[in-house]
Amino acid sequence: MFSAPRISREAATIAAMIAIYCRDHHQTDKQLCPECRALLEYAKKRLRHCPFQEKKTTCGKCPVHCYQPAMREKIRRVMRYVGPRMVLRHPLMALRHSMDGLRKTPVKKTAQ
Repeated sequence: MFSAPRISREAATIAAMIAIYCRDHHQTDKQLCPECRALLEYAKKRLRHCPFQEKKTTCGKCPVHCYQPAMREKIRRVMRYVGPRMVLRHPLMALRHSMDGLRKTPVKKTAQ
């Protein structure tokens, strides 16, 4: 589904984060509510179109803000809530995400 292993890992991480948030805030069990499902599909779409692909850092450190403002606020809310909980629920995923955040921020190419 994704062209690069790094992007697949990022998609799995965001899916796990949204699932935790949805379960805790919308009292869902196995499936996401429609709002969270739409947010996940939007995030996956943005990852598929990421100009940096394998070289990307975490989205929070990215020089290109590809999320629409409303969706950016939703994903921030999810990450603020889930971030501390990821260490307990998905420790390996949280560690890899933290390590990805240490990557050098990619340089945005300008049109010439």
